[in-house]
Order: sequence, then C-alpha cells, then structure tokens
Amino acid sequence: MHNWLCGLLLCLAGTTSAAPSVEAGFSSGKDGHSAQTMVLHLINGAHKSIEMMAYEFKAPDIVAALDKAAERGVKVSVVIDYHANRANKLALAAIPDAISHGVVIRVDRHYHIQHDKVMIIDGRILETGSFNYTPTAEKANSENILVLRHIPQVIERFQQHFATRWKYGVPYQNGDLE
Repeated sequence: MHNWLCGLLLCLAGTTSAAPSVEAGFSSGKDGHSAQTMVLHLINGAHKSIEMMAYEFKAPDIVAALDKAAERGVKVSVVIDYHANRANKLALAAIPDAISHGVVIRVDRHYHIQHDKVMIIDGRILETGSFNYTPTAEKANSENILVLRHIPQVIERFQQHFATRWKYGVPYQNGDLE
C-alpha cells in the first residue's frame, strides 16, 4: 500500500509541474529547428495570451497567426518600435490588419531603438533572440531564437520588462507611422 501511494504521488507531482526546457532555432534551421516554424507553432499553440515586443512587425505569416490567435480569444498585445516600422509599406499594411482582428498594438517612441524581439506565451513560455518578425529574417538573414518553457523566474523578469515597454508605448492610431 505504501509503495502504491508513493507511486501515485510521484505520478501526480509529474503532471502538475512541467520540467523546465530550452530549445534553440535558427533562420536556416531544419528538422523542426526553424525559427520561423517555431515562432508560428508558439503563436498557434497559445491559449490565453501573447505578449510580444517587436523591433519590426511585418511578416505576413506571423501577422496572420496573431490574427487567428486573437480571433480564437487569445489576448494578443504587441509593442513595436516607432522608427523601424515608420513609413514601411509592409508594416503599414500589417498593423491595421492585426488591429482589425483584435490584436492590440502600442508604438514605443521612448527609446532611440526598441530592439526587443520577444514573445511571452500564456505566461509560461518565452521566445527571444535576434529573430525579427519579418520576411527577411525568415528567408535571408542569419537569425536565432531561444524558447524557454516553465522557467518562472526568467519569464517573470521578461513580463516586467514587457510591462514597462507597454507603459512607454502609445496606442497605435492610423497615421502614426506615415
């Protein structure tokens, strides 16, 4: 009886807290380690929230995935850099599209460059690295991402960082970046 109870407790303990993990992906990655594929998988797997900080915001596939996430009830909040998206045709198309699907976007002019490239998924998964959310990052650049799962102390620090950038940003309004 004692062994059975210990086994059950160990089983339950394993199902209630997931083990921390770290994955790396690259713009040239193959076999499931493509940064683009990994980013899209994270967005598509979000259930509650996506908090994103983007230097550039113009990859049509990533915007479409964010649109679908917002439409299925995921709270999608994005902070973008003013300068990197200003007068950029792809960004000027992507931003209103995302907003029309329920994505909330704020523009950060506080810093010379808001160079963060981060997503926090459901408060438990962090994606960060050099990977810009652009077609060039997906196809032409050498870029990287790290995906950290179930590392609360790190994710909490990034959530605090996101909160300050959100505070510095202003809600996007049509014409802000033209």
